[in-house]
Amino acid sequence: MRRNGAGGRPPRRKEPIPNPQLAEILSATLLVLVLACAVIRPFGWPEAVVAVPAAVLAIVTGAISLDDALAGAERLGPVIGFLAAVLVLAQLCDDEGLFQACGAWMARTAAGRPRRLLVQVFLAASAITAVLGLDATVVLLTPVVFATAARIGARPKPRVYACTHLSNTTSLLLPVSNLTNLLAFVAGGLGFTRFAALMALPWAAAIAVEYLVFRRFFATDLDAGALAPADVPGAAHGAFAGLLGRGHPAWHRPAEGWGKDPGTRLEHLAATSARQLLQDAADRLDRPCTRTERTGRVEREAVAAAEGGDLLILVRDGDRTHLGPHSLGPAARFVVDHVPCPALLVWPEPPPGLPTMPPPPPRHTV
Repeated sequence: MRRNGAGGRPPRRKEPIPNPQLAEILSATLLVLVLACAVIRPFGWPEAVVAVPAAVLAIVTGAISLDDALAGAERLGPVIGFLAAVLVLAQLCDDEGLFQACGAWMARTAAGRPRRLLVQVFLAASAITAVLGLDATVVLLTPVVFATAARIGARPKPRVYACTHLSNTTSLLLPVSNLTNLLAFVAGGLGFTRFAALMALPWAAAIAVEYLVFRRFFATDLDAGALAPADVPGAAHGAFAGLLGRGHPAWHRPAEGWGKDPGTRLEHLAATSARQLLQDAADRLDRPCTRTERTGRVEREAVAAAEGGDLLILVRDGDRTHLGPHSLGPAARFVVDHVPCPALLVWPEPPPGLPTMPPPPPRHTV
């Protein structure tokens, strides 16, 4: 038997070593391609449709060795698995109504006080981002904040922008808050509590600075009334395209569950809700009536519809847990000040007691 080489062992086959410059160019090109597809999402494809073949191509061409790829997967596997578990937990919280309950709390405690809603958004977004991650704030909390602002008569713009900014700012605190933290946590060898202790002060300082910036930059929007109902779908279209990076041409049909523009859904919901609201009102009135559907700013449309009328019955729309001016929201206040006919102001439920009345102003002595 013929032996090859010293010691009788066959010579080891050497793997071809790619040109380092070509390997870097190929890796960079594949990275840009994957990122572009993640943002554009052609034909509604998920990112894996492009990312997985790109990774295989990088290994096959030798831009990265199989051993290095397996070592990287082994090192990052637990991190990615933990991140996936956090995303599942956030979705379960949404299914159980956590974010809807958060919206109800904000609407109840900020009714008649639009500026207070910004504080509540900062509190909610900071806590949710720190515990459930920035994706939960952007994808699950932001739509709730948008709806809550419209519900209490506040402009959604500063609150929605706060959600998206805070999803980055407040993700400093814990390793689970974003993927970059997880990577740094694994590479740095810090304990969980040590990591949180190091980031607590920068986290709190960043939130405080951002709050002051928002109070100044959005001062006009914070005090202004809500968007007109006709403007809400358009604002949702813009928020969807700008904040989530999912704007698509009209011919595009995204995959089920991905890339759906909420503006279109809001348009359908608004039309259905208007018809149902008028039908419920006619049923409760239980007498012949004329139903009129109008589109525009609710307070101005109410004033215009009351022109020439004998009586306008108006329900308080603010903080109905206390007597006083805050029981009227911005829309009802505008109608009371401008309606061209007698108006009857009523409580939709039994009114609160006299102890909830604001105290008298302090006496000033000369």
